Amino acid sequence: MARLSASVSVPDRSLEESFVRSSGPGGQNVNKVNTAVELRFNLAASGLSSGVKTRAAALAGRRLTIDGVIVIHAHAFRTQEQNREDARARLAELLTKAMKKPKRRRPTKPSAIAKETRLVSKHRRSEVKRTRSRRVGDD
Repeated sequence: MARLSASVSVPDRSLEESFVRSSGPGGQNVNKVNTAVELRFNLAASGLSSGVKTRAAALAGRRLTIDGVIVIHAHAFRTQEQNREDARARLAELLTKAMKKPKRRRPTKPSAIAKETRLVSKHRRSEVKRTRSRRVGDD
């Protein structure tokens, strides 16, 4: 089991890391050293509950591939180890958010006073519009 944070741990078989060269400026170091991390998390083989998988897939957005793999690119730091920690932290954050069940919305009804206030204001507005279209000699 790979422990991503205090509350999140996933099976090793569902994680795959590869190290690639970082893009952008940086001189010789960028051209020689594979410091960027591409972390792949197989959501289907993770053993998480179906609700968590569904929420994680929604949170992942375009980072989710057709095969159900979440891909996280980390290249903010100059060292491989820092980028690796960053990628794992971002995955842990995503999974922690997915583990929280959203609160169910309770449908509410407007109070009788709110309905009455709304109808009175509509009537007042309609009176204003009705009197606006009349000509002076129409009465």
